[in-house]
Amino acid sequence: MIFKKSNLIKAFSAVAAVSAFTGCSDSFLAQDPLSFFEPGKTYTTEAGLQSALAQCDLHYKTMLMDGNGNVLPIASVYFMTDMGLYAKTDMGGGFMDDFANKISPTQGMAGGGDGNAMIRFYNESCNGIKFANTVLSYVDQVAGLDDKTRDEYKGRAYFHRAYKYYHMVLLFGDIPLITKIISVPKQNYTSTSKEAIFQMLVHDLEFAVQHVPRQKDMPYWGAVNQEACMQLLIKCYLAVGEFAKAEAMATDLIDNHGLALMTEPFGEFVPSGNEETWEVKRNVMWDLMRGQNIVNPANTETILPILNYHDENFTQYLTMRALGVHWSNGDIMDPSGLGSPTYNFSRGDGNYSSDKDWLRVLGRGIGCFRTSYHYNSTIWYQDGEEDTQDLRHNREMGNWVEMEDLTYNRPNSPFYGQHMRLYATEDYVNDKGETTIKAGQLLCNDTIRSWYPIPLWKMYILDQNAEENWWANQFNGATKGSTCSNGNMYLFRLAETYLLRAEAKFYQGNAAGAAQDVNVIRKRANAKKMFTTVTIGDIADERGRELYMEEWRQPELTRISWCLARSGKPDEWGNTYSLDNWDKQSGTDLSGGSYWYQRCLHYNIFNRGPILSKMTLNYQIDKRNLFWPVPNSVITANIGAKLRQNYGYDGYDASVPMFTNWEEAVADETNY
Repeated sequence: MIFKKSNLIKAFSAVAAVSAFTGCSDSFLAQDPLSFFEPGKTYTTEAGLQSALAQCDLHYKTMLMDGNGNVLPIASVYFMTDMGLYAKTDMGGGFMDDFANKISPTQGMAGGGDGNAMIRFYNESCNGIKFANTVLSYVDQVAGLDDKTRDEYKGRAYFHRAYKYYHMVLLFGDIPLITKIISVPKQNYTSTSKEAIFQMLVHDLEFAVQHVPRQKDMPYWGAVNQEACMQLLIKCYLAVGEFAKAEAMATDLIDNHGLALMTEPFGEFVPSGNEETWEVKRNVMWDLMRGQNIVNPANTETILPILNYHDENFTQYLTMRALGVHWSNGDIMDPSGLGSPTYNFSRGDGNYSSDKDWLRVLGRGIGCFRTSYHYNSTIWYQDGEEDTQDLRHNREMGNWVEMEDLTYNRPNSPFYGQHMRLYATEDYVNDKGETTIKAGQLLCNDTIRSWYPIPLWKMYILDQNAEENWWANQFNGATKGSTCSNGNMYLFRLAETYLLRAEAKFYQGNAAGAAQDVNVIRKRANAKKMFTTVTIGDIADERGRELYMEEWRQPELTRISWCLARSGKPDEWGNTYSLDNWDKQSGTDLSGGSYWYQRCLHYNIFNRGPILSKMTLNYQIDKRNLFWPVPNSVITANIGAKLRQNYGYDGYDASVPMFTNWEEAVADETNY
């Protein structure tokens, strides 16, 4: 698939793009170049640099998805937030509920399998940083590069390294700073403060903004452009308290780079999985999230895409399986007591009915992550009225599906064809005169995993391989088989730029100006209410409505917590935060903590005691979980010096030294 604009190739897979540009083979790019080449020979050529940058571009996918059919890595940064919970109740307890007592430096989230997210994010961040550092360590040794080309390579590598460090620091706090490839292992790193690392990110990204070309001057999509560098720099400016600079750069990005929000339907219309069962009426929010349209030349909202449809480098992205409600299982009954009354029949099954084909509409969800009541309900209320016209929450347009919209599709159900219900509305007496169900009885044994709505506009991906198999009963999302489903995603898009500028204005005391930016996003979504002023809660909520499963939610809430502490501005409940202790509190009580902690407690079910579902759960978080623990394996491997552990975890010691100036940390590497 090739998209053209002004006779230039504008979009294809990142590796295919770099291969065409450099002559490198796909098989070469598919390998870790540091594992078997001699760096001094390989990376002193321009082709070697390009292969390392290709690895950087591919690594976006590795961070966000790994082919795991049970849970997506990006969902892990939602588990402890206002937006939702880990919900796979057949884990038998595992790590899924009591994070406060189970998360530790030695086991992370614990539980194995799905629970390896913490160490995975740490390790994969290090891998991505390694690829970027490869370019930065060797670019000055490549003969024949003019200054402009050399600086472009550096700028793109700075972006990739900054993207990894941005999220790594906001997840793990004070960590070692690694900025170059060294010839022998270094085992005496000293931790560097998160403040110092962010100062380096600002320095590097300012360079990148000056030297990386604009997207309009590039022949393809997928490689880092100037606009992406600006977006990440805006976030870093906010983190270090440079609020005026963040606002100015956001304004520049919005006004001067040919970008604009999409306000009308565009591109290719990808219909519902089965329009007889559930029709999606064409609308801009639906079109905006379809992978085919993310790189469509008509899409002026895309800043930087993650390309995921090229066969050789495709990574399956099973959004409908991992995020979708577990609607087809025996924990759900119809009002007669029949289990599994709504089932994932294949089209070849004799029980299949084309107007009750929920499998192809919703996918075969297994409910690993469920959304919170706040996201499902209260976030859509303004002044006590539910906003059902907002396209992001609109059932009439087909973008949002409630469980009550589903219909029982098992032919032996006395309620066949009727809408599902959570509670029986009357007694049910069978043909033997027995009362099998009482009025008011709960008809779902696991409301954590098997009863919550579906933001279909965000989750739906046409599973091309299952669609081509008449007997398929597992529609999961972007899968790979004889062909690839289209799993393109956004890394950055312009809607977030408006919300970042709203934050910058808010921290500077301009809540009315912030409201104007929030309203731009709300107007495009056809929301009912427009704001005249906003709280930080209004901005965070709008991020949730607009950027669900695009943003890394916990790191972004950590950044906002930091910004509130810097600015002294109150949250929506009137709380203010201090730089002295916003990140150094522990406990599970309802007072104190960071803004992240307060949102989790106000808008989710954490720390409210046992929750009765299929099993008794006790969802708890600790104030210290704002940052995840630095893995013990990282600390013990650094045998020549002691690394810092985060506050509240085993091994924390405030006396352990750390660099508070990034130049000193870099000099320590140079002198090694």
